[in-house]
Amino acid sequence: MAGPLRRVGILEMAGADPLRLSLWQVFRHRLQEAGWIEGESIDFDFRWADGHEDRLANAAAELVRSNVDVLVTTGTPAADLASRATLTLPIVMATGTAPDAARANVAGVIDLPPGLSARRLALLHEAVPDAVCLAVLLDGANSSSPRAIEEAGQAARALGVVLKDYWVKGPDRFNETFAAIAKGGAGGVSLGPGAMFFARRSVLAALAADYRLPSMAGRKEYVEAGGLMSYGSPIRDNYRRAAVYVDRILRGADPADLPAEAPTEYELVINRKVAGKLGVAVSDGLLRQATFVV
Repeated sequence: MAGPLRRVGILEMAGADPLRLSLWQVFRHRLQEAGWIEGESIDFDFRWADGHEDRLANAAAELVRSNVDVLVTTGTPAADLASRATLTLPIVMATGTAPDAARANVAGVIDLPPGLSARRLALLHEAVPDAVCLAVLLDGANSSSPRAIEEAGQAARALGVVLKDYWVKGPDRFNETFAAIAKGGAGGVSLGPGAMFFARRSVLAALAADYRLPSMAGRKEYVEAGGLMSYGSPIRDNYRRAAVYVDRILRGADPADLPAEAPTEYELVINRKVAGKLGVAVSDGLLRQATFVV
């Protein structure tokens, strides 16, 4: 593709682990299919937060100052901070939800459409129907969290169970928080939205196992890491769709004309081995709903 080298800045909430690198390879491959050749017509500038949200603000400012042509974010905190760092540079969300204040320069994929948090809690309750109390673990720095707990609270009232919310602002509080959840009598825990949680999915799965807490998460990768259940959209689709947004913007599209999109496909994933270790008898009805059983 003829023309100047275009630069894509990537504000990544997670670390450069093999899974996340493979997701960005999906993104790159989709751009290559659209005619962009890395090193010739396009280049990428990564900033990794390694699950620590306090690193995002400086990283966002650095990318804006470096004069990238478009900024791609993962996780709602990254999208929020990027939108505060610039009102003009195009921002594409690969994961997360749109900033609270509408921004004409922000487009991309919305991960938490209305009703999703309620659905996750209902599925968790279906797995542990005798539980009288359920917990939700929430990222205190994620602006999606209040909406998630509001929906989960409505679902809990409809189900007739007590819901307790537990908030963290970093991975250093996970252990004591899971201890508090178990001490509080919860029969299961639903993980709220957050790229910080995704970056520490193996740690969270191990803690859930240690405290014998059936868990519900938003991605299949949590279950593959040892969690009990997940319900959400396939994350690789987000990266493919984000690449389409970047392609269109680099070809002249205005982000304001590219509305944010919600996923169209959702998958329920259940780990039967984990269920057995936790003593959870997954019903045939729940198994029939599953997209994958691992």
